[in-house]
Amino acid sequence: MSLGVKYLRPTSTRMEVSDLKGRLPNEIIESLGGRGIKKLTPPQELSIKAGLLESKNIVVASPTASGKTLVAEIACANSIISRGMKAVYIAPMRALVKEKYDDFKRAYPYIKTAMSIGDLDANDIWLSSYQMIFVSTEKFDSLIRHGVDWFPSIGCIVFDEVHMLDDTSRGPTLELLITKLTMISSAQMIALSATIGNAKDISKWLRAGLVHSDYRPVALKKGIVHNGHAYYQSDSYGGFDEVELSGDSELPEVRVAQDTLIQSKQGLVFYSTKRNAEAGAARLAPHVEKMLSAVEKAELQKLADKVLNVLERPTEQCKKLSGLIRNGVAFHHSGLLNAQRNYIEEAFKADALKIICSTTTLGYGVNLPAHTVLVRDISRYDDGSNAMLGINEVLQLFGRAGRPSYDKEGRALIIANSQERIQRLYESYIDAEPEPVQSKLGIVPVLRSHILAFIAEDFLNDKKAINDFMGRSFYSFQYGNSRHVRALIDEVIDDLEKWGFIEGFSSGPLKKRYKATRVGRRVSELYIDPLSAKWLMDSLPKANYTVGILYMISNTIEMRPYVKATVEAEDAFAAYMHFNKDRAIGSAYETVDYYYDPVKAFSTALMLREWMDEAQEPMIIKKYSTTPGFLYNKLLNADWIMYAAIELAKIMRVSQHELINSRVRLRYGIKEELLDLVRLEQIGRVRARMLYMNGIKSVADIRARPQSIERILGKDMAARILAQL
Repeated sequence: MSLGVKYLRPTSTRMEVSDLKGRLPNEIIESLGGRGIKKLTPPQELSIKAGLLESKNIVVASPTASGKTLVAEIACANSIISRGMKAVYIAPMRALVKEKYDDFKRAYPYIKTAMSIGDLDANDIWLSSYQMIFVSTEKFDSLIRHGVDWFPSIGCIVFDEVHMLDDTSRGPTLELLITKLTMISSAQMIALSATIGNAKDISKWLRAGLVHSDYRPVALKKGIVHNGHAYYQSDSYGGFDEVELSGDSELPEVRVAQDTLIQSKQGLVFYSTKRNAEAGAARLAPHVEKMLSAVEKAELQKLADKVLNVLERPTEQCKKLSGLIRNGVAFHHSGLLNAQRNYIEEAFKADALKIICSTTTLGYGVNLPAHTVLVRDISRYDDGSNAMLGINEVLQLFGRAGRPSYDKEGRALIIANSQERIQRLYESYIDAEPEPVQSKLGIVPVLRSHILAFIAEDFLNDKKAINDFMGRSFYSFQYGNSRHVRALIDEVIDDLEKWGFIEGFSSGPLKKRYKATRVGRRVSELYIDPLSAKWLMDSLPKANYTVGILYMISNTIEMRPYVKATVEAEDAFAAYMHFNKDRAIGSAYETVDYYYDPVKAFSTALMLREWMDEAQEPMIIKKYSTTPGFLYNKLLNADWIMYAAIELAKIMRVSQHELINSRVRLRYGIKEELLDLVRLEQIGRVRARMLYMNGIKSVADIRARPQSIERILGKDMAARILAQL
């Protein structure tokens, strides 16, 4: 049962950290004091009262910057120091995992702290010697699948951003992971959430105490912008207080930026698409540049050069971004390279960049608060029509406004395109109650992967046990024991058995149990969709040349979304089908996704082939209408699926030679003739090609002609390469 702690109230004078002496280890109190934390915020105080130090499960729902992370930190450190147990911090995004890891390591340098967000086919034995472990949701789920032996030593588990249960892509895995942990672990569970409409339901589901608070260390003014004015609700007479914004532009986003900069503040502007974010940054740049000092421009020039030269050959997007950064503005979205995003985020934190124009994804993840947040686009194109943003998403974006260390007040704004819409937008987003989080569990691909994992781990072995497990999920909590989910479970188990990943056996009258086959266990460990594994296994015996291999890995669920289908891809796919009539390409997917288009998968394969043929990034990006970030994300995913294909080929006793060569070529972006050279560190696609063009075609040639290496690559680089020999 929920502890129902909404009745708790913080004391009128805030609780002092020193009041916890004797209840908290001295190491934690000293760490807090060393960072200048002397008093607890209301959510932190309520968490203490709700049993945080007594290992009680707690859901904390409160605004951004209200102190939720410190609640989790205290719980983790207390588990480690007081109880000698491990603690695990789970977050949905890698960038957020990295940020929390860095913060904790600075606060507790003597606690052995580790971060694991990479290889999903590894049990990371090395983690057994660490006390505090930071992981992504998928990584922790993968570790459980691999049967890590240190699992019983976990005393505290934190789920950050638990409102992501509502996210279609990440929510189902998070929900099933939490459901499993409530059954197999006795660890204290701390769930952190932004303000949502049904935090009480989540606390009841988790059998946890609820700490619900509206406390915010920085007051937040929320309003509507129209015709150069901001409209805030009046406290005195119930109407609106109208405030003229400083500046002279008639464009709302520019006017808000001008007003923000005149106050010597920074701003975040959120757009619905990457293209809109880039265009918005271009509109703002000349206005921001006018307000920069000579010193600021010099610093921005250094930053612009770093961003420009992340790749060996800058793309058009790199050049555009670099030029905008010189003017104090940047755009930020998934199409950027990780290094570029990191540079932008650090520069904004250091007050070097004044305005960031971003897609709404920046509203989640790393902590980038600003004085002013403007949600420029209140709708987005979705499933063929424009859909208004949800209340919770807008509130999440608003939460980025107001910096506790710098501001007494933050400002969050929406644009109205007419006087008549001011009241409507105010009622829809500013005066509205948060929406309830809804489970997104009823999705077949997620159930396929997890049901196979349940059986492979010998965790659940029959339909009744699986249905009972689903009965513990948040989906069942919200909708009851759904007939829909039971039907999906029957369908998934039938498919897994038909594909040879599980096999049924009788364990008594009328009772059928299941166990994973050897290949089924391996598919579960590889953390790929069983449908993708089935496709790979069907294709492996005949995928023995480059295009066939690349189409095989591209035509998987993990490689979605694909690039747009090019005219060349349409023609090439028709030819491919003509010469491969005996392959049932795509038939398995047509029942999964009505919009499935095999030509897009084939176009993605051709893009990967261009990379392997040493085409330059700018050409690939232009030809396939994509971005550097998208290209490199696809290369990472392709490497993962290629690895899975190699592992499945081993079980099937199919030759892996071409697969291994293709994986190396994909990783480095090289033709086959450079394979031997890239075996050495420091030699990538550019240096390998330089050596080859100068007659150095193998490692043996490097050994035989060391002087030539120095002439081609320079003295220092040659020394590092030759040392490896």
